[in-house]
Amino acid sequence: MVAQNGKDLLVKIDMTGDGLFETAAGLRATRISFNAESVDVTSLESSGGWRELLSGAGVKTASISGSGVFKDEATDERARQIFFDGETPDFQVIIPDFGTVEGPFQITSVEYAGSHNGEATYELSLASAGALTFTASI
Repeated sequence: MVAQNGKDLLVKIDMTGDGLFETAAGLRATRISFNAESVDVTSLESSGGWRELLSGAGVKTASISGSGVFKDEATDERARQIFFDGETPDFQVIIPDFGTVEGPFQITSVEYAGSHNGEATYELSLASAGALTFTASI
């Protein structure tokens, strides 16, 4: 795989609840991380005293974060409304030449900032709120 443009990692919001996804406008930096909680089942009988983990157990989570500038009234308004209404609509994260992650997320943090001689900026943090699917790029 060759190097990819960071700008091609996209976060898309379901705008209507019907699968109409639009890219969250103005994002300059995005990040997605996946985590899996481990369940330790080590006992006195564990071979050589090595830790043992229970396969397939534990909670899986994903988080998305992004920061950028205000560019599009529709996606900015949708993100703000999702936060204030406590909704968990589907989001898509397009990972270039890798695939698409899709599923419900809750916006857990929205931050707005600006200085008198600069642009208004925002930061979003999202947490997975259900099962996610992954579709590999073809």
